[in-house]
Amino acid sequence: MNLLPTFGALVMLPAVASAQQVSAEGGEFDRTAGNDVIVVTGRSLSTPDLMPPLPVQVLSGDDLAHRRQGGLGETLAGLPGVHLDNFGGGASRPVIRGQTVPRIEILSDGANLFDVSSVSPDHAITTDPLLLDEIEILRGPVATRFGGSAGNGAINLIDSKVPKALPVGGLSGATEVRFGTGDEEKTLVGRVTAGIGPFAVHAEGSRRRSDDYDVPGAFGSDTLRDSFADSASYSFGASWITSKGYLGAAYTRQDSEYGLPGHSHEGGVCHLHGLALHCESHDIWEDPFLGADDGHTAFIKLRSERVDIRGDYDDLLPGVAHTRLRLSYTDYVHDEVDGDVLFSRYSNKVYDGRLELTHVPFLGFSGTLGVQYTHGTFSGLDYNDAHEGRVPREFVTEGAALFLTERRSFGRLDVEISARKDWREITIPFKLENYILPSLLANLPPATLDLATRTYQNVHLRNWPRSKAEPFSASLAGTLNLDDGYSISVSLSRSERMPSVREIYASSNSLATNSFETGLIKGSGSLQKYPDTIETAKAVNLTLRKATGRTRFELGIFYQDIDDYVFARFVDEESLQSGLLYRYLVYTPADATFTGIDGQISHQFSTESRLTVFGDYVRATLKEQDDHLPRIPPGRLGARYQWTRGPASADLEYYRTFAQDRVASYETRTEGYDMLNATLSYRLDVGPGKSVEFYARATNLTNELAFAHTSFVKDQSPLRGRNITLGMRHQF
Repeated sequence: MNLLPTFGALVMLPAVASAQQVSAEGGEFDRTAGNDVIVVTGRSLSTPDLMPPLPVQVLSGDDLAHRRQGGLGETLAGLPGVHLDNFGGGASRPVIRGQTVPRIEILSDGANLFDVSSVSPDHAITTDPLLLDEIEILRGPVATRFGGSAGNGAINLIDSKVPKALPVGGLSGATEVRFGTGDEEKTLVGRVTAGIGPFAVHAEGSRRRSDDYDVPGAFGSDTLRDSFADSASYSFGASWITSKGYLGAAYTRQDSEYGLPGHSHEGGVCHLHGLALHCESHDIWEDPFLGADDGHTAFIKLRSERVDIRGDYDDLLPGVAHTRLRLSYTDYVHDEVDGDVLFSRYSNKVYDGRLELTHVPFLGFSGTLGVQYTHGTFSGLDYNDAHEGRVPREFVTEGAALFLTERRSFGRLDVEISARKDWREITIPFKLENYILPSLLANLPPATLDLATRTYQNVHLRNWPRSKAEPFSASLAGTLNLDDGYSISVSLSRSERMPSVREIYASSNSLATNSFETGLIKGSGSLQKYPDTIETAKAVNLTLRKATGRTRFELGIFYQDIDDYVFARFVDEESLQSGLLYRYLVYTPADATFTGIDGQISHQFSTESRLTVFGDYVRATLKEQDDHLPRIPPGRLGARYQWTRGPASADLEYYRTFAQDRVASYETRTEGYDMLNATLSYRLDVGPGKSVEFYARATNLTNELAFAHTSFVKDQSPLRGRNITLGMRHQF
């Protein structure tokens, strides 16, 4: 498929002259000391003259520095509406209002982040929180421009690897060292930016090593086996900077090796007889791990390389107030190793380009017109025999998009409308090496080779058809600004999402989730197929906010009605010799609803102290199904007291995560738990623009055994036990 002619024609529509919105980073923020959640008021997400119609959660500054963990999910867990899908110490994914990837989008400074975290929960999100400046959680129209996969929100990771401004005094930087008691964490972080005339160069890096983390003895051991995580990240970038903007590039590499707790070989032999799961060897079904020792360590060894080109520039073209450019190339690969055997290999190579044009105000409207093109080659799905030398099947995705956001203020009422149209196609090129080992192909006579090619081509066309979709998403939001900092925001949205590669094409064992999975178009016999599924969500969000005064609050109420929600439906299960249950799951579309509430209220007693009460709750319902959706987070309620005096600060946080009783047919009830955390810090000013901070962050002080219902491996991977992180930060 060639999307460029159609795409190019759409780009040239007359709407170019009167389109747009958003632009560069580096805006100002209304920060209240000690608050985790703040409201963006700068150009990162809005035009300079208008406040965003819906609040945006941001974690930054000291709060980000103290909460950072090795994974993004652990770093964000605890913010209102955000839970954790954990898989040991190396992989953790954020869950926003009951849903995680691929129903939330992960961004790197406004550009899509490409890895394979949406394919399986044991796959890490390729970012290093230790090198981030801010993390933004976007909802409403501002997220719509990133497509249907951002229908439940987008997480924007802000970094400094491409400098946007010249450093004051010509040189700036920071260093940090950390040590964790609960996993023997040892971390070193450093960054530096130098100005040379109109150019700025930047270098940064981190090195983190941690052993298996401590868990309460009630789990049956003092540490969680295979929960170790080692990682190293570094980046080099440079920019040309003027008074109107910048243009720069950066190269980033991340290497990581982390364990997979709770792994077992037993499910490797599981296969299907019709709709029945069978987990014993016979005939052609051989156990690939016969004689293997489950005592071996299973781990993932990951490498991700990325090149970014970023630009933000004012008044580049007539009628265009701001131009934003985001280009990237990602080369990702990871090996899944069991003992000394290479079990599987995943790779993802993606080219992505995004251009946004913000027009000058026109008839009171400010807005952005944008285009995006993506071409990626992914492999690794159903590839469980890498050690045999077989060539993995490739899935080639080509996508183009056109999006528009417009905003206007009508007195006290701010209105924003956003829409995005996508054209997306997934094809699976035929390769004979996918069916016959290359070592055997080399010895086949020409006639046999020709016969094999024609035979398997026919098989390939039947079993691996292309998938094509043209999803459309739109949203409308309005904010009524009242006196004394009060505001009421309402957003309406309709988003369409094309299912992921795994949801469409899966047809094999997943040892990470202890299941055999079948995709929407796979299966045989009486199993119904769903080749043209488009997940369609209609949502209403109400936000009440008070942004000034000693008492402030932000309360969000949401309702989503989703047609053809794709979920893993339970079909069958078999008990393995160890007692572990292995399940047959089929990706199936069904209508569902999500209803919930989240938010926080805070009161500042004095300039030194503040108390915040926060919580969240989501209820998911499957329509016309005698079951519940799996891995829905339970309710949570907590409080945080923050104190600051001069260079010293402290906080004490307690929250209760309640039990989850509404479980899917193949899940078990998850008990509730209490979590007590605390932070102490002291900052020393050592010169103009220079400081040294010492801090201690303690989590799970009561050492309570806790399980995350949102995790695929909750029973094998409890949350961390008591841990104290000691750190020192130096800025210059």
